[in-house]
Amino acid sequence: MVTGALVTIASVNFDVVVDFYTQFLGTTPKPHIPAVYAEFLIPGLQLGIFCPKSTNRDEFGQPSHSGMSLCLEVANLEDSIDKLAQLGYPPSGNITTASHGREVYAYDPDGNRLILHQSASA
Repeated sequence: MVTGALVTIASVNFDVVVDFYTQFLGTTPKPHIPAVYAEFLIPGLQLGIFCPKSTNRDEFGQPSHSGMSLCLEVANLEDSIDKLAQLGYPPSGNITTASHGREVYAYDPDGNRLILHQSASA
């Protein structure tokens, strides 16, 4: 039986990616083992970032070819877009609207796909 879930992102640019998520999420990782592992606790998600060992780096070297996206529910889509732009990672396209709300795609420093979503009821 599954008792919990944790999403992890591998990064050989560990410090850059941890700094990006620290600034974007507005929280510090706990635990944080420099150059090894950082974990962010945000409502509804545990997000771990780890630096793969040198023997495994090829396996994690192509995040832009992954079908997985990290979808983050935000209170205000425009504020989140502005924050990404300030960090140097503005969304790659325009805001789209669907029956469930508005969303935009962006990418973290390693090219991992982010979907920022604002619920239609927000």
